Amino acid sequence: MADPQPTERPGPAERPQPAGRPPADRTRTNSGPGRLLIAVYLLFAIAATSRAGLQIATRFEAAPMAYLLSALAAAVYIVAAVGLGRAGRTGRLIALACCTVELVGVVGVGAVSRARPELFPDETVWSGFGSGYGYIPLVLPVLGLLWLWRTRHDLDLAAASRSRPSRVAPDQSFGPPAT
Repeated sequence: MADPQPTERPGPAERPQPAGRPPADRTRTNSGPGRLLIAVYLLFAIAATSRAGLQIATRFEAAPMAYLLSALAAAVYIVAAVGLGRAGRTGRLIALACCTVELVGVVGVGAVSRARPELFPDETVWSGFGSGYGYIPLVLPVLGLLWLWRTRHDLDLAAASRSRPSRVAPDQSFGPPAT
């Protein structure tokens, strides 16, 4: 009876590769559409920081909660842009946390601001579900989470396409030595 030979996995050149860019480029959050997403986050970071800074400096006593929420939104936008720009595992986790906080914030603040408008005498970035900013604050975290999912999916494909060393060295045999 012949010794069974270990099956080796095909090398990277033998595996089918996804069309388009190489997998390493497609898994980066700061490439392709991710660049536009980062630019929008930076634009909103500047807008929210400017608005919150002016409101806090000039009329904080009028609506402190609303202005502090705008400052929080600005901080979330800044950190999300940095996370998306880093393109590594840590950046991905930072961006995931920020997009999640942002989505919960815009939905929560939006719902409260519609149900109890007296709590928000002045608008925030997230009040009215971001209506003061064309509802982009509501759409942006969804796009961010979709992009993170998309690049994570590609990351799994890239990991699957990398060659892995065989668990058994080619010169090892299974079973008793041949006589």
